[in-house]
Amino acid sequence: MNIQPLGEFSDSAALSLGVELELQLVSRRDFDLTRGATDLIGSLDYDGRFGEIKLEITESMIEISTLARSTVDGIAADLGGLRDTLRHHCERNNIAVCGGGTHPFHRWPERRICPGDRFNDLYQRYGYLAKQFTVFGQHIHVGCTSADDAIWLTQALGVYVPAFIALSASSPFVDGVDSFYQSARLNAVSAFPLSGQCPPLNSWQEFTEHFAFLQACGIAQGIKDLYWDVRPKPEFGTVELRVCDTPLTIEQATSLAALAQSLARWLLRTRPPLDTAKQAHVARYNKFQACRYGLEAMISDPQALCQTPLKQTLSSLLETISEDARELACERWLSPLKQAVAGHAGDADWLRAREKQHGNLNDVVREASQRLIGPDSENQEKTR
Repeated sequence: MNIQPLGEFSDSAALSLGVELELQLVSRRDFDLTRGATDLIGSLDYDGRFGEIKLEITESMIEISTLARSTVDGIAADLGGLRDTLRHHCERNNIAVCGGGTHPFHRWPERRICPGDRFNDLYQRYGYLAKQFTVFGQHIHVGCTSADDAIWLTQALGVYVPAFIALSASSPFVDGVDSFYQSARLNAVSAFPLSGQCPPLNSWQEFTEHFAFLQACGIAQGIKDLYWDVRPKPEFGTVELRVCDTPLTIEQATSLAALAQSLARWLLRTRPPLDTAKQAHVARYNKFQACRYGLEAMISDPQALCQTPLKQTLSSLLETISEDARELACERWLSPLKQAVAGHAGDADWLRAREKQHGNLNDVVREASQRLIGPDSENQEKTR
C-alpha cells in the first residue's frame, strides 16, 4: 500500500478562495459525451495565467481550477479567462464543453479511463465505480490561517451542506431518464467507502490521529481518498467544500464561491456552538432531502427537534451573512442565490424545461453547452 504522508498544514491567507469545476466534453454531432480530454489537453496553447486545465478520471471530462484569489471578483475573472481559453481550443478540436452535474444520457460502460498512474490505480481499486464516477462537481476552497480553524470550519460548514446542494443542483437526468432528483450526482459519489461526513473531530490533532488510524487499517492511502462532503486540504491550507454540482454557468459557480466565503467569514467571526454528535444523526437525511427536493427540501433540526423548510433557513442565512458579504465586496454575487430562493427556477428546473420543450435530451445538452460557453468573444468584437 502506497502510504502518502499527510504533511503539515500550509500557510494560507484567511478566506482566500479557489474554485475547481469538472466539465463535460461532448460531441458537436449528437452532444453525447466524447473521448476528447487527452487530445484537448495535448493541444493546449495556454500560459496558465487564469489557473489550470487538466485531465480528470475519464476521457470525457476535464477539470479547470482557478488560482488562489483573495476576492470573488478575482475568481470570476479567472473562470472567465478559463472559459474563453476552452472556447477557442474546443472549437479547434471540434468538441463542445458543458456544465451540469451529470450528462443526461451517456452510457458509463463506454467511458475510457484517462492515462496516468493515479487514474489507473483508482480504476483497479474501485472497478466500474471509476467509470460511473463520470459526474461533474464544483469544489470550493476557503483559506484558513491555522489547522485547528480548518477542522472547526470543516465541522461548521457541514451543517450547511444541504444549502450548497440545493443551490447548485443541476443533475436531474441519469441514463436518459428523469431521476426525480434535483441533484442525482451525489448518489454516484456516495458509493465510495470514504464518502459522507467528516467524523466529529474537534482539533487538528484529533484529525491527524483519525487519519493515521485509517492508514494503519489500510482504508486510506492519502488525503484524496477522503471523499467527504467537506474536508481539510492541508497542502493548500484550505477547507474544501465538495458537494456542489457543476453549475450551468460560471456566474452561478462564482455566486456559490461568494456564499462559501461570506459564510466562512461569519462562522469564524461569530463561532456559533456546534453539536457534532447530534448533527451526525441528521446529516445524511438532510443531504438526501436536498438532493431529492432541492430548495423544496425539509431540513431536520437536531437542536429544536423539528423540520424547517430549506427555503426559510436559506432566506435567513443570506440575510445573516449580508454584512460579511459587504465587507468582502461580494454582496452582488449573492443576488442570484436570493432570486433562486425567492422562487426563480434553478439549473435542474432549467434542464427539465428544455427537455419538455425539445422532447429529447440531445438538444438539452446542446443548449446547456451554449449556456456555459457563451458567444464567441472574437465574433462579439467584430459586431461592435
